[in-house]
Amino acid sequence: MTTRTVVTGLGIASPTGVGVDPYWQATLRGRTAIVPITRFDATGYPATLAGEITGFAPEQELPDRLLPQTDRMTRLALVSADRALADAALTPADLGPYDVGVITASHSGGFEFGERELRALWSQGGQFVSAYQSFAWFYAVNSGQISIRNELRGPSAVVVSDQAGGLDALAHARRQVRKGTPVVVAGAVDASLCSWGWVAQLAGGRLSNSRDPQHAYLPFDPRAAGHVPGEGGALLIVEDADHARRRQAPHVYGEIAGHAATTDPAPGTGRPSGLVRAVTLALAEAGADPTDIDVVFADAAAVPELDQVEAAAISTVFGPRGVPVTAPKTMTGRLYSGAAPLDVAAALLSIRDGVIPPTVNSDPAPEYELDLVTGAPRPARVRTALVLARGHGGFNSALVVRAPQPVLVSTSRPS
Repeated sequence: MTTRTVVTGLGIASPTGVGVDPYWQATLRGRTAIVPITRFDATGYPATLAGEITGFAPEQELPDRLLPQTDRMTRLALVSADRALADAALTPADLGPYDVGVITASHSGGFEFGERELRALWSQGGQFVSAYQSFAWFYAVNSGQISIRNELRGPSAVVVSDQAGGLDALAHARRQVRKGTPVVVAGAVDASLCSWGWVAQLAGGRLSNSRDPQHAYLPFDPRAAGHVPGEGGALLIVEDADHARRRQAPHVYGEIAGHAATTDPAPGTGRPSGLVRAVTLALAEAGADPTDIDVVFADAAAVPELDQVEAAAISTVFGPRGVPVTAPKTMTGRLYSGAAPLDVAAALLSIRDGVIPPTVNSDPAPEYELDLVTGAPRPARVRTALVLARGHGGFNSALVVRAPQPVLVSTSRPS
């Protein structure tokens, strides 16, 4: 019998709220956190808006020794891991020494830390560059620091596939659980709101240059002209269902039921995107028909040609306006590898509460033939959700989550 893999804990760091309840309440209220950048002086850059996390005080949540050796994204990831473990009522020391692993995704690594050390190099000399620069910038640093802090010796890894990476990390965690690791901390947190990271993002050519926070990030809208970046993401406790039952996990949010990843063909070949194939393969692995899907959490690139491809893929699989579609990331900005795990968390909360969060500000173009949930949350019976993510360079990832089996359901809610 195939091992069932469930999610028993959520750790969220979002521009709209740090923690499950603050994030979810803001999302259902449709509160946007996209603002003019304050983390550095963006005067003179063509793009000046971002989704920033405010009120985060790492010195109140982490040991002093960790602060000089960690980038902002790692501090957010460490706190998110702490909260996810607490939400799952899971103490790694109570398990076997190799029973918990860590698998995260990364888009850019610790750019802010790296920029600060480069400034020291240029202005003061090499002797003033921190020794921690050797790893604080690295793509795998979140996996490493989480595992060290919590003494997690199980299978660990990092996945790098841009926006698709967060789903791919959850899928990799599921594979490790199926191989026998009872618990994996998985997902992604990204943060590149510094001048060095900003220049790198501008080079991709997909950022919105709008100065109006309410009309800057408009996926599937005729006015779409690029996305707004943000910082944050989510880490999830991915666990063997039998293990969760035996330890009497306080709540099970849902099951990771299916996943598939594909890549698009090279530009100019005339071959279609691999997104439809990713969706159909994920549904097949989950044993689900298109009619079983109650909501699609879209990648929502807000680049017209990319929106067209995604809308066409959804219509091909589900039929025109055949399934509710939402993109709550319009409130946070695109969090790169952190975006899709946050969407998975939102999908699981939608299942728990019977509501689909809205896509704010967008007015969908009729030709896309999408049933885009806009304006306000939509009450719905949500039992199975599909989350989509697409990364620069042709990465496609699709993940299916479904409601937990009744034997695993608890009425307990996160604090």
